[in-house]
Amino acid sequence: MDSVATDTLPQTLPTGHARINTMQMRGIVKQFPGVLAVDHVDFDVRAGEVHALLGENGAGKSTLMKILYGLHQPNEGEIVLNGAHAAIRSPADAIQQGIGMVHQHFMLVPSLTVAENVALGLRSSREPLLDLDAVAERINDLAKNYGLQVDPWAPVWQLAVGEQQRVEIVKALYRGAALLILDEPTAVLTPQEVGDLFGTLRHMVRDGHALIFISHKLHEVLAISDRVTVLRDGRKVGEIATRDATKESLARMMVGREVVFQYQRRAVEVGPPLLKVENLWARSDRGTDALRGVNLDIRAGEILGLAGVSGNGQRELAQVLFGLRPALRGQVLIDGQPVTGKQPATLNRLGMSYIPEERMIDGVITDFTVAENLILQTHGDRPFSASIFLRPRLIARRCGQLIENFNIRTPSQETLIKSLSGGNIQKLVMARELSRSPRVLIAAQPTRGVDIGATEYIHQRLLDQRAKGTATLLISEDLDEILALSDRIAVIYEGEIVGVVDRSEADVQQLGLMMAGVRAEPGAQV
Repeated sequence: MDSVATDTLPQTLPTGHARINTMQMRGIVKQFPGVLAVDHVDFDVRAGEVHALLGENGAGKSTLMKILYGLHQPNEGEIVLNGAHAAIRSPADAIQQGIGMVHQHFMLVPSLTVAENVALGLRSSREPLLDLDAVAERINDLAKNYGLQVDPWAPVWQLAVGEQQRVEIVKALYRGAALLILDEPTAVLTPQEVGDLFGTLRHMVRDGHALIFISHKLHEVLAISDRVTVLRDGRKVGEIATRDATKESLARMMVGREVVFQYQRRAVEVGPPLLKVENLWARSDRGTDALRGVNLDIRAGEILGLAGVSGNGQRELAQVLFGLRPALRGQVLIDGQPVTGKQPATLNRLGMSYIPEERMIDGVITDFTVAENLILQTHGDRPFSASIFLRPRLIARRCGQLIENFNIRTPSQETLIKSLSGGNIQKLVMARELSRSPRVLIAAQPTRGVDIGATEYIHQRLLDQRAKGTATLLISEDLDEILALSDRIAVIYEGEIVGVVDRSEADVQQLGLMMAGVRAEPGAQV
C-alpha cells in the first residue's frame, strides 16, 4: 500500500477534527515493577499512511500505544504532534487531540445499543435529555462514508464480533479521531471481514487519517501497511518500508531467529474413534438452532480441523462437547461412553481437556495469580491439597515446572493473570490443559491474537499431542492453521457439517466454497 502524498490530503478530516500531519514518540521509556516494558523507543506516523507495529507478545507494543492514548504515563520521553509537544495524561486528552484507539478486547457495554455505546461519556446537545436520534444519524453518515455497516439501534450483545469492531471504529471516528490506533484488529475477524476492514482503512488513509496497525499476522501487515517498526523485549530493533520486507525477514526481526512456517508432521498410527458426535442439536444464545444434526468422529492420534466463518456454530459445538451448553438432542461419546450433558469436572476425569475460544472469559480468572490459574481444575486433588488445606510448596514446584516447560513469561507465580500478555495467557491455558495428558482435546481458536513465536510453539504442542495419541478437535477460522495441522478437515455452515475432506485432497478454493454453504461432492466425503 502506497502512502498518500501529504499535499493531496484534505486539510480537515470528514469527522471535523484538524488533521494530524505527524506524530512522533521520542525516547519513550516505561518501567513497571520488575519490568522495563519500553526502553527508549522512537516511533512516528504521518497522515495518509499505515504504520504497522510488530513484535512478540510482551515486546512492548500495547504499552507503547497505551502511552500514546494516555492510559499509561512514560517515565521518560515525549510525544510531539504536528511539531509541538503534546501533554497526554488521559484518554480524554488523547481524544481531545484527535487520537483514537480500538482495543484488542472491545470496550463496549453489551446491554446497550450501538448508539448508546457511541454516545456514552459524551455531552448531549439536548441536556438533560438524550439526543440518540442525532447520534444515530451521525453514525449512519459515518457508516455510509467508510463502508461500516452497523445498525445504530441494535443491542451490542446481538452483534457478531466483526460488527462489534465496526462499532469501535465508528465510536472513534464519532469522537473525531484523526490518528487511529488499531490493536490486533483482525485477531477476531474472518477473511471476509478482514477484507472489509482493509477497505475501510484504505478509505480512511485517503481521507487523511494516520493509522497505527498492531498485528501478528505478517501477510496482513504486508498487505495493508506502508512502513513497519519491530519491537523486541521493549526495544526498537528495526524499521523498514513494507515494499522492502518479506514474511521471513519480518519474522526474523520479531523473534531474533528463523521461524518455521512449514511443520514436520510425524507419521502416527491412527487408532479407533475416541470422540464421537451423533446427530447433535443445540440452541444459540438467541434461541435459534446453532447446531443442526452434527455428526463427527475423531480418532486417536488425529487432528480434525473444523473450518467455517465465525458464527456458524463452532462456539456452541465446543461448549456442548465440554458440558457448558445443553444439547437439544443427539449425543456425545468418549471412547464409546455417552457423556452428553456431563459436567466439565466429569469430562476432565474422563480425559477431555478444553482450550476455550474466549481465554479471558472462559479460560482464566483475571484477578487470580498465575499459580492459582494453573491449578484451577486440580487444586482439590492430591498432592496439591490435604483435606481442606492447600500445600503451597508442592503447588509452587508443579507450577514452576509448567512455567518452564511451556515457556510462560511471567515475573513470578504470584503475578496476576491480567498483567500477562495474551500469548503468555494462552500458553498458561495450554499448560494447564495439556499437563493432564488428555485423551481428547478441544482446541478452540488456540492461536487467536497471539504472536508468531507463540503460534509456532502452540502448533508444535498440538502436533506433540497428536503423536501421543490424543484425539484433537481444532476449531479455527484461520485456514492456514487448519491446513498446516489437520489430518482431516470438516467445514461447518449454519450449524451443519457440509463436508469432511482429507487434508491431502483439500485446497483453499474448495474449502472457501464449503464455508459459503456449498456441500462437498459425495466422493470427497470421508
